[in-house]
Amino acid sequence: MEIPALIMKAIEAKEQAYVPYSHFRVGAALLTKSGKVYTGCNIENVSFGATNCAERTAVFKAVSDGEREFEAIVINGDHGDYLPPCGICRQVLSEFADASLQVILANNVEDYKITTLEELLPGAFGVENLQKK
Repeated sequence: MEIPALIMKAIEAKEQAYVPYSHFRVGAALLTKSGKVYTGCNIENVSFGATNCAERTAVFKAVSDGEREFEAIVINGDHGDYLPPCGICRQVLSEFADASLQVILANNVEDYKITTLEELLPGAFGVENLQKK
């Protein structure tokens, strides 16, 4: 899938955001290695700790559908600047994607920046950190 089409999916997903408290909408579009696209939006809760980010919504939808390998994710928010994933979302992405996952921070289809999960989460905590030496 071409990057502009993936960006449009994230922008469309943002329209479904449930944000009665922050009024800050975020949309994400996750491209799997099988070519499927899963979208997500942020879903707030009055108990802010129960809020779920757009990126995790997309990942959880994909994983619950049996997908485990990701190629790219687009993130689009309302504030008019590149919006990187939060730390929790970076860690969740690292569970299912390798460090070369393309993370596309998009303002619109013409204004975007491509980075990688490795650049955003160097030294990620992984399964190797759980093994006894």
